[in-house]
Amino acid sequence: MQGADQEPAAPDRGHFMAAREWSEVACDAGRVRAVVETGADVHRLVPARGLGAVARTGAGAPGGRSGHGVSRRHFDPGASKSRRRGEKGGTSKERDDREALGRSRGGFGTKACVIADGKGRALAFAVAPGQAHEVPLAPGLIAALPAAPGWIVGDRGLSANALRELIWDSGAKPAIPPKRNEAPVACRSWIYQNRNMVERLWARLKEWRAVATRYEKTHNSFQGVLCLAAIFNWIRG
Repeated sequence: MQGADQEPAAPDRGHFMAAREWSEVACDAGRVRAVVETGADVHRLVPARGLGAVARTGAGAPGGRSGHGVSRRHFDPGASKSRRRGEKGGTSKERDDREALGRSRGGFGTKACVIADGKGRALAFAVAPGQAHEVPLAPGLIAALPAAPGWIVGDRGLSANALRELIWDSGAKPAIPPKRNEAPVACRSWIYQNRNMVERLWARLKEWRAVATRYEKTHNSFQGVLCLAAIFNWIRG
């Protein structure tokens, strides 16, 4: 029918470019010329290396094994062999003694001793493993006193003739009752009744949960918590 659109030729079907346009776009490449001339000098930027070669050599390299991009942790798993870690940790007994941890009848814990003034305020602390005795800690606490008091009061757990002699030598008088299996020793009851000041001091300090139940891992951290609680007690008192 005249004037109607003609059906496209077979080569034009299904193409976005007409056949006549293909002849204009596509042409013969002709002779291919090399980008680099044959006689030019081309040097490698890096030395040639084989794939899969061990990238690291020496004492730390995995001996005779190809890395292939795999971390050395997969070849030698385990903890670091640093000598510093061994020196810091030591044996379990050395660690417990250093960090003031031990097992007593009450369980695994720490023993804390305090020396207070006449108003029931803490002056110094001593921390030891839970199974330790109080008597070896007493000389250090007495030495922390700013001056020799008139009396030094202690409970029956501190009953030892050597400690009483130390108190006498420091210029104070001991008020420590003897144990039931020891010989009688003079102890003024009107002085000894002031020992409840230390008991009330511990009751105030143990209002802090970190004092009543030790959460700190190290000796220094726990002693720091004791001192912090004592400072607040001084401020409130």
